[in-house]
Amino acid sequence: MNSISISPLWRRIGRSVAALHRDRSGIAATEFAVIVPIMLVMFFGTVELSSGVAVDRKVTLMARTLSDLTSQSTSVADSDMTNFFAAAGAIMTPYAVAPTQPIISEIYIDAAGKAWIQWSKAATVALVNGSPVATLVASTHNPGDQIMTVPSALAIPQSYLIWSQVSYLYVPTIGYVMSKTGVSLSDTAYTRPRQSQCVNYGTSPPTTCTPIT
Repeated sequence: MNSISISPLWRRIGRSVAALHRDRSGIAATEFAVIVPIMLVMFFGTVELSSGVAVDRKVTLMARTLSDLTSQSTSVADSDMTNFFAAAGAIMTPYAVAPTQPIISEIYIDAAGKAWIQWSKAATVALVNGSPVATLVASTHNPGDQIMTVPSALAIPQSYLIWSQVSYLYVPTIGYVMSKTGVSLSDTAYTRPRQSQCVNYGTSPPTTCTPIT
């Protein structure tokens, strides 16, 4: 009696399981729900990494531009430096220029091969009416400071170098694969003065170079 009553129940359960196995109407939605988060992370991660690489490249170009512009002069003043900083800042377009921290310095290599700061200027750069505008600020280097970062191939005794440094805090828009607090990017460039032995700084620079060591 029990086997006769149970058997139809198991047949119904079997048919339901078979129907469920054949029903694939929701499989696409399930796959979509699983794959979309992964695809979004990959997409935004690619965008963030690509932007970071692009900004890093612009930081390098900005450092080279600063040293190149300064090395073409025989003497510079505050007005010249603000123009150089602003012109170099335009390289960061279309990325924000405000996180940029540029420094330009002149180095003297003495007879012993030691490097000394002759003068150094830093600036902040901001967009004003769509154009970069630089404001001079105190540099982290002072005249007479000795530095240890000059490549040995450039440390020619009794010579001068223009040394530019650019740092930039790149903050990703979303921060899926990069730190939300930002990634510090930086680069340096060295250029020899092109028109004279050195590039004097001041409104009335001397006609000859006087090393500060």
